[in-house]
Amino acid sequence: MRNKKLIWQLPFLTLLVIGTILIIRQQRSIPYHTDKGGIFGTFYTITYQSEENLQKEIVAELMKVDSALSMFNERSIISHINREKGGEANEMFMEVFRKAMEVSKETDGAFDITVAPLVNAWGFGFKDGEIPTRQQVDSIRRFIGWQKVSAEGNTIKKSDPRVMLDCSAIAKGYGVDVVARLLSKKGITNYMVEIGGEVITSGINPRRVPWRIAVIKPTDDTLSVSNEHQAVLNVTDKAMATSGNYRRFYYKGGKRYAHTIDPKTGYPVQHNILSATVLAPDCTTADAYATSFMVMGLEKTKAILEKHPELMAYLIYNDKDNKSAVWFSPSLKNKIEE
Repeated sequence: MRNKKLIWQLPFLTLLVIGTILIIRQQRSIPYHTDKGGIFGTFYTITYQSEENLQKEIVAELMKVDSALSMFNERSIISHINREKGGEANEMFMEVFRKAMEVSKETDGAFDITVAPLVNAWGFGFKDGEIPTRQQVDSIRRFIGWQKVSAEGNTIKKSDPRVMLDCSAIAKGYGVDVVARLLSKKGITNYMVEIGGEVITSGINPRRVPWRIAVIKPTDDTLSVSNEHQAVLNVTDKAMATSGNYRRFYYKGGKRYAHTIDPKTGYPVQHNILSATVLAPDCTTADAYATSFMVMGLEKTKAILEKHPELMAYLIYNDKDNKSAVWFSPSLKNKIEE
């Protein structure tokens, strides 16, 4: 009786195997495309498996993000809000704004999209200038603070017209997510989206293996020519963002000034973290927390990671002997290739 049942099932099993083989062959015949270009003052590389090239649609989505969040675009929503006491925003802007407020609250203000005037004052924004005095820093800090801006529906309100919003520490990550959504909506499951070092991956790469993303070794490199790897992370279906002070800094009076500004003190951070790489379910979140961790330092970062198991981090820092050292989330251990 059992043999008769097996004989009866054999044709169906054969069809199933043949069908699976045909699906795999068809999937392998679909080409991978790689589109490159410039956006948000940096460059992007997007690799995806698709029957059609989607570069025009990808660029269109990125331009939507630019028109909402770019401070370099005078007609963008954020530029309009910065010129006025506030203003109406679209859903793209509001999505980023809500995430920014969420991360600001979780990090006790280490992440702050109102910090732009301090960044400018220290010579890392739109203008280069002299090192600000204590009085100048204190004066600027009066209109710095994430709680000085709020939303009512899609209307952004500022408690002081001098409050300036700057989403550059989260916009690249959001742009990555927007492109990833487009690809997923098209039914594409194998892709990597990278904008200025912020990345999200899905499925497998053209070699039919999981995506491998490098963590760059932090060295003094203002020209961004060094790309020596500290480690390679073997990850897929994850977003990854890195923030560091090893490429944006300057020396004055024999002292090194890094571009990460602590919103609470008004001064460049002086702790020992050199770079923070964060893995998260989405790149907007990864981008914001990578910046936050650069402000918070090692111990406070560990506390946040304990509270948020959905986040993983790879931190490079100087130890007590001023030697380079690494700390990473325990959950990241089996994903690291030295």
